Amino acid sequence: MFYYLLKYVLLGPLLRLVFRPRIEGLEHVPASGAAIVAGNHLSFSDHFLMPAILKRRITFLAKKEYFTGPGVKGRLTAFFFRSAGQIPVDRTGKEAGQAAIREGLGVLAKDELLGIYPEGTRSHDGRLYKGKVGVAVMALKAGVPVIPCAMIGTFEAQPPGKVIPNIHPVVIRFGEPLDFSRYAGMENEKAILRAITDEIIYAILSLSGQEYVDEYAAVVKAQEAEAKAEKERRFPRMPLG
Repeated sequence: MFYYLLKYVLLGPLLRLVFRPRIEGLEHVPASGAAIVAGNHLSFSDHFLMPAILKRRITFLAKKEYFTGPGVKGRLTAFFFRSAGQIPVDRTGKEAGQAAIREGLGVLAKDELLGIYPEGTRSHDGRLYKGKVGVAVMALKAGVPVIPCAMIGTFEAQPPGKVIPNIHPVVIRFGEPLDFSRYAGMENEKAILRAITDEIIYAILSLSGQEYVDEYAAVVKAQEAEAKAEKERRFPRMPLG
């Protein structure tokens, strides 16, 4: 009940006012039945914008850290994520990927929409990164279509680290559903899973027009953080005065 209160009364109207989203291709999202909406991930606000504009309820898999933050801010964030239909997923450890797949398949088994970001994490620089194969596993196991989605302008509206968003127009663009039924029963074939994931990412790329990087976003983030730390060790800042 609170999901719809947020969507139509509390949060939805505010998001529409701030971001002024233009919606394209909404007819590609099925009116009923299970389906996966796979999108790029540029901003914290992505989690709330898509649920605000879709006619159907959509459930996203979100990192567990959004639900476990300390203090008032952490509790508020967890409250909004739960209210917006997000499911916490632990991304650490060997079983992390399997846990996310189980949660996703549970949503699809109820004939609902599942939202997922194949990159696995938010882009830190606005580029589109290599996708993880979990989305392909779920599409094959559940036998459902995948609707590619591109969030355009959310990086400029609320880049990483910015709490108060800029007033910036946003486009949310949906593409034609991708049917992978020809690969039914092949969810254990690594080459098939990679081919499906790459096809999904390419469809998102075609909609978004982003620059593509054939590396995992988490790996690039870690490499850049390590390079920054090494630079600070080699060239420490001298105290002023």
